[in-house]
Amino acid sequence: MIITCPCGKKKFNVDTNLIPDKGRLVKCGTCDETWFFKKSDQTTLESREDVVINENFEKQIQNQISSPKNDKTYNKIANIQKTKGSELIKYRAKSSFTISKFLSYIIVFLVSFIGVIIILDTFKSPLSIFFPSLELLLYNMFETIKDLVLFAKDLK
Repeated sequence: MIITCPCGKKKFNVDTNLIPDKGRLVKCGTCDETWFFKKSDQTTLESREDVVINENFEKQIQNQISSPKNDKTYNKIANIQKTKGSELIKYRAKSSFTISKFLSYIIVFLVSFIGVIIILDTFKSPLSIFFPSLELLLYNMFETIKDLVLFAKDLK
């Protein structure tokens, strides 16, 4: 239920269960005005406002229907309102997994891995302060890569 302050500056959305049938004292948070509110007064006021709003709305619809430009727009709006979902365009996710995409990810991973190894090898002396066994790890990694290359050559 919407309650309007007598000053007319503020409207409040109040749960109907909070106001009993006999009424209640209400205070505006904006202007600090206090007044007694009854549900029966509100329903008659709302019904008068609804009649005025409905008449204005019907006039606007009649004006839009009568003009040829808005007839297409009106049909589009009516079709949109008939759809079950609230969205205008429904998104359908496609499966985007392809072999070429997978291979490109592998190539990027290998290039990045080689770049990290080159950076670690270049700065192994200053980094050995923080990582004492860095030189040994890099040596083992180089030997493992050599073994993998020899294994690939033997497969041919």
